[in-house]
Amino acid sequence: MPAMEYLQKGAANFGIALSDEQVRQFSAYQSLLLDWNERVNLTAITTPQDVQTRHFVDSLSCTLLTGDLNGQSLVDIGSGAGLPGLPLKILYPAMTLTLVDSVGKKTAFLELVAKELGLTKVTVLLARAEELGQDAAHRERYDWAVARAVAHLSPLMEYLLPLCRVGGHVLAQKGAKASLELIEAQEAINVLGGGEVSVMSVLLEGQGEANLVIVEKNRPTPVTYPRRSGIPTKRPL
Repeated sequence: MPAMEYLQKGAANFGIALSDEQVRQFSAYQSLLLDWNERVNLTAITTPQDVQTRHFVDSLSCTLLTGDLNGQSLVDIGSGAGLPGLPLKILYPAMTLTLVDSVGKKTAFLELVAKELGLTKVTVLLARAEELGQDAAHRERYDWAVARAVAHLSPLMEYLLPLCRVGGHVLAQKGAKASLELIEAQEAINVLGGGEVSVMSVLLEGQGEANLVIVEKNRPTPVTYPRRSGIPTKRPL
């Protein structure tokens, strides 16, 4: 297939028509990702086709539940190679994006991609989610808090819900066991101010079933959460 056709085909399945400029940005992003991955462990996916389908298209699947994110604020926790935050930013350039990772080499990559792609209103933070959730500059400030392949849903709720404003949403990209994780995470959702939960199953080419989990934030998170770094994973709610 011609360059980026896997991406364009996958996006079209979600009703997304990418502009020439967006295709150019995704192409540059792909080149940077594959180049940096030879020196920094960003992804186990190493072919252009898989980057397009298993990273970019997978990230764009979030739009099936978020809708248009232009004018909204989104924080991507454990962003790694920038997923799903950067693909969503390319699609919705008027979105305000904060990318967070605890590994300096990864945040250096994210800063470079944002600069090379000419993306504005992008902030890259070297931090842990637990610290950010207790920082007044970020606590309950975002319309969306998202994560992809970061943690089990119980600790993940403690990472994400404190960052959402009341009326905002958490979005977690999960695998086939999402329903079981959601049952185990219900206590955490209740304690941390979460409300209505929605789950959408998505069939992705070459990946099988994936699930998008959205939790509405309907009450402020108690000030005791998130707990200290490492505690949510060691002692999930």
